[in-house]
Amino acid sequence: MNWEKLLSRKRYEGQQSLSESEEMVRGEFQRDYDRIVFSSAFRRLQNKTQVMPLPESDFVHTRLTHSLETSCVGRSLGRIVGKKILEKYPGLEKSNLINEANFGDIVAAACLAHDIGNPPFGHSGEDAISAFFQGPEASVFLQNLTDTQQADLQNFEGNAAGFRILTHTYPAQCSLPGGLSLTYTTLATFTKYPKESLPKIPDTKNTSEKKYGFFQSEKIWFKTIADELGLLSKTQTGEIFYHRHPLAFLVEAADDICYRIIDFEDGCRLGLIPKDTAENLLKAILEMPEGKKSRLEFYDWREQIGFLRAKIISKLIAETAEIFLANETEILAGTYDNPLISEVSSKTILNQIKKLSIESIYKNRAVLEIEAAGFEVLGGLLDIFLNAVFKPQSRRHQKILDLIPDQYLDMNRQVHPDEYERILQITDFISGLTDQAAINLYRKLKGISLPKGY
Repeated sequence: MNWEKLLSRKRYEGQQSLSESEEMVRGEFQRDYDRIVFSSAFRRLQNKTQVMPLPESDFVHTRLTHSLETSCVGRSLGRIVGKKILEKYPGLEKSNLINEANFGDIVAAACLAHDIGNPPFGHSGEDAISAFFQGPEASVFLQNLTDTQQADLQNFEGNAAGFRILTHTYPAQCSLPGGLSLTYTTLATFTKYPKESLPKIPDTKNTSEKKYGFFQSEKIWFKTIADELGLLSKTQTGEIFYHRHPLAFLVEAADDICYRIIDFEDGCRLGLIPKDTAENLLKAILEMPEGKKSRLEFYDWREQIGFLRAKIISKLIAETAEIFLANETEILAGTYDNPLISEVSSKTILNQIKKLSIESIYKNRAVLEIEAAGFEVLGGLLDIFLNAVFKPQSRRHQKILDLIPDQYLDMNRQVHPDEYERILQITDFISGLTDQAAINLYRKLKGISLPKGY
């Protein structure tokens, strides 16, 4: 792979590029960032779970605040790396009109969207959708699908759903071709797992092979992007399976830094992790001698935890950028495929933090209760709406169909003739709901509660 091809401003066919003077004011990659910010899918992240579901505290992160923070870390990573890449390849700036800010904008935009396809109820939402399609009640909907189409649904992946949101044109949005019409480079940078759902690669050590990044409905679209940018193929047997765009490693690193450190801080502030334990672990990352007093005076222990978090993020940004640059040649050759954070100096302590977070935060009773409820809510909604689009003749199902927004049906509110696309449209609808919207809709359809009058 080479940077000259990897850094492309090309968009979906028919989209005009900016003139050189316009590019200097607000570049193509900044436009990508802005388009994501103003999308309805991004807005809905404000009410989707990050750590604690449906939190009462206004401090605790949602998917929205996590995504914003990840994009800030990603922008810093991109700029640091971009500066060094341009020094190493001085012709790149002239031939592609690329500067270090462009690197930052690309990574920041991809980071901003990295959770845009996640369903309600955190990562258990993915498990809930997968479990429904693996169950006997879904077999009637899947019987005519190919093995790979079934794998898309039975191993539902938020990353693939995100790629679909960014690139899919719904019938009601025909005036906007190519979804948000982002640049090829931002879309490739977003795709941390550039493969389709089959074949699975059990026990792989390669970080980019652990999941998949697009559904069958978008795989040709991804192939077009990959071939245009010169991504290296990993197969000769016909599957869509590529090495990552190099900047995807920075997206992964930004996410890893934020969720490892900031989720941990949330758990500490909620009282799930003792503050002394948290303080000692955070200080160990910074290699602060035990008992050493800070020159700053903190009037609240929460301020001190926040100060340590900021220092740690700065340190991890510098380290992961350095690791990327040290392995840049191997990344371009497709021979490096590790998470950057796995090679930082504090990886042992970060693993301790991860283990403690799993035990004290992610397995907290309140988290487990809402995640368990998510299986009932998401599975129940999928069952109700899929029966409606597969058997639209019944009067009851006609009422259900009337509740589906236009964009999740075909033109003129018709049921899509292709069964796989029909299922995906309903899955798009349900996975796009916020936590509270999913709960409210389920309660109303089950008769547990009735809508309030206007």
